[in-house]
Amino acid sequence: MYTYNRTLTKIVVVMNSKLVLVVRILLALILIVFGLNKFIGFMGDPGFTGDAGAYMGALTSVNMFVILGVLEVLCGLAFLTGKYNGLAIIITAAIAFNALIFHVFLAMDGIAPAAALTVLVIIMYVANKDKFAEVFKA
Repeated sequence: MYTYNRTLTKIVVVMNSKLVLVVRILLALILIVFGLNKFIGFMGDPGFTGDAGAYMGALTSVNMFVILGVLEVLCGLAFLTGKYNGLAIIITAAIAFNALIFHVFLAMDGIAPAAALTVLVIIMYVANKDKFAEVFKA
């Protein structure tokens, strides 16, 4: 019985490490592509209207997307190389949360990618929760 539990634990650890690697690379690619899109514009304009368009216009007028693009590319490279994952998770969590809130309140039609990004960030946080023990200490 003991060897069975130990073997099962090893299998779960290996599966978790492979899952985290896939999530980390997927998150890196998403961030790099969307970050570069803010500079090159190869995906085109999403064409938001109403309040969502006004919000995007305000962010564009103060060049916020340049800052966001730099942060996304840097975080993507951090995830790709496996360096500074804790910092990249914190920055990406803020980006994902803002994207999710934007789509919940202003543009529900594009919520799926924002929700997927949020789930990927949560998986990365759970996989690296030991790095955040001091942050959440009371």
